[in-house]
Amino acid sequence: LYNKNIYPPYAGGGGFIMDGALAKRLHKASETLELYPIDDVFLGMCLEVLRVSPVGHEGFKTFGIVRNKNSKMNREPCFYRSMLVVHKLLPPELLRMWDLV
Repeated sequence: LYNKNIYPPYAGGGGFIMDGALAKRLHKASETLELYPIDDVFLGMCLEVLRVSPVGHEGFKTFGIVRNKNSKMNREPCFYRSMLVVHKLLPPELLRMWDLV
């Protein structure tokens, strides 16, 4: 389905932050491309059209967080303070995290 050897840089899974002006430009760029079934990659394709590169941020934990399941740190609000997007937490873990923060 994709005519190049590698995907363009894209924001992987779950969330991203952008300003409203970029969102409008992305909407217009999306109308110039054939819809691609992987939404993350499609966003990267739209960004490529606009010549905009995504930038990583430490607060996005798209591959989950590394932690000792029994650590007291897991019950400290400061552990989660800098996280913006967190993947691979089970629903009870998410509820516990939100109760802390």
